[in-house]
Amino acid sequence: MKFSGNIRKMATSLEDVVHYALPLVDVLENPVYVPLNEYIGKTINIQYQGYINCVISGKKIKKAYGEGMSYEAFMDAPEASPSIIRPELSRIHEGIALRDYDWEMAHHMTPHVVYLSLTNDIKVGVTRNTQIPTRWIDQGATEAILVAETPYRQAAGLIEVALKNYLPDKTNWQRMLKNQITEHQPIIDVKASIKDKIPAELASFFSKDNSVLHINYPIENYPAKVTSLKLEKVPQIEKKLIGIKGQYLIFEDDTVLNIRSHAGCRITLDLN
Repeated sequence: MKFSGNIRKMATSLEDVVHYALPLVDVLENPVYVPLNEYIGKTINIQYQGYINCVISGKKIKKAYGEGMSYEAFMDAPEASPSIIRPELSRIHEGIALRDYDWEMAHHMTPHVVYLSLTNDIKVGVTRNTQIPTRWIDQGATEAILVAETPYRQAAGLIEVALKNYLPDKTNWQRMLKNQITEHQPIIDVKASIKDKIPAELASFFSKDNSVLHINYPIENYPAKVTSLKLEKVPQIEKKLIGIKGQYLIFEDDTVLNIRSHAGCRITLDLN
């Protein structure tokens, strides 16, 4: 079977293992979701068509900024607002928009969570409550727990800023893909140990939910080393797929393809 279209980050559902589907859109419309789990252990062929369509405007571009955006979209679109990377900068709860009032009301003036996730180490992060467990899966987390539940984005960001003094907020993606996990306390104990690190004015948002989510990924073998592929440099990939974790396809020769970083790229996918 052959499919053509512009890449978007993989859609996921959590069952016994994570199930993945690759969305391919016609510029901005008509997404086709290609299930990938059934092709693990088989050779797939990905051919890059040599251009990108901006995920915001659909404009044909050679170089993307952020995740598949034109330079103009990256500078102007609310999806690339500074408060995406730094939630503490959001001010929409004050009625102040950084880029787009309606978009920020819909996406940032909504319940958010601060969480701990185990990727290569236990890290702290922020996301909208509607993005659980998607956010954890996209990171390649194997465990996760809620730390705080807030009514808007900035409050979650301020808690994260305080906790970053004690915990990392980044994933070492290579170690995550190799399943090299730093020795650590149980994640529920780490949560308990940071409760008093939350600023007093935000302490009421601490979550009483101590359930730990465990996540398994469809992987035959973890790579011994990791080499990242870029479609701009390697426009055709024909390799045996041995696993998927986070937003990465893992191939038998220890190469990986970050699907999310290739958003907007126009490809042909051959699964014959």
